[in-house]
Amino acid sequence: MWASFYDWTVEHPRAGGVVWKAGIGSDLRMLYDAAAEIGRQPAGSAILDVPCGGGVALRGLRPGQDVRYVAADIAQAMLDRTMDAARERGVADQVEPSLADVGDLPYGDGEFDLVVSFTGLHCFPDPHRAVLEMGRVTHAGGVLTGSALLNDTGLRTLPIRQVGRLSGLLGPSATRAEVQEWMAEAGYTDITLTMSGAIGYFRGIKAA
Repeated sequence: MWASFYDWTVEHPRAGGVVWKAGIGSDLRMLYDAAAEIGRQPAGSAILDVPCGGGVALRGLRPGQDVRYVAADIAQAMLDRTMDAARERGVADQVEPSLADVGDLPYGDGEFDLVVSFTGLHCFPDPHRAVLEMGRVTHAGGVLTGSALLNDTGLRTLPIRQVGRLSGLLGPSATRAEVQEWMAEAGYTDITLTMSGAIGYFRGIKAA
């Protein structure tokens, strides 16, 4: 139910933008801007989307872009939803569904040019391990970009975080400093982290 609601907000910019602003004080347009990096990847690039969820990041993938887009998630139901979305957007020929645990990714070292992880880090049971794994599979000079509901964002979102953890929807998440520390540990440089309400948008380049 929650996944369906999240997907709906992203796919309906006007109404979804109001929900994001009212609920977590965040500008939904920043998610669209971050996902747009997918569409700037040249032909032949390899992209990992983890967790792909219902496929919201596919809005950044262009038909005929000629990239390898691996949509990874621990839940088969989410992979099915992603492939449905890929077919609707006319990009299914580029999307490869993959059942995977972000804490133990079944991919080779440096296999991907771009790794995206939108609104996923706060769901992982071990976000530190997840960042290290994403770093392992990112090619030198490649990019990790994503977003997460972070812990050091004030009392306004404390009830959301508490209820989310009690219901099993959220994991321990992280603070802004922890995300940056983990990315540096994973080998990323030029790290940026921009806050939009309770959501932090992070990006880094894998060192050679």
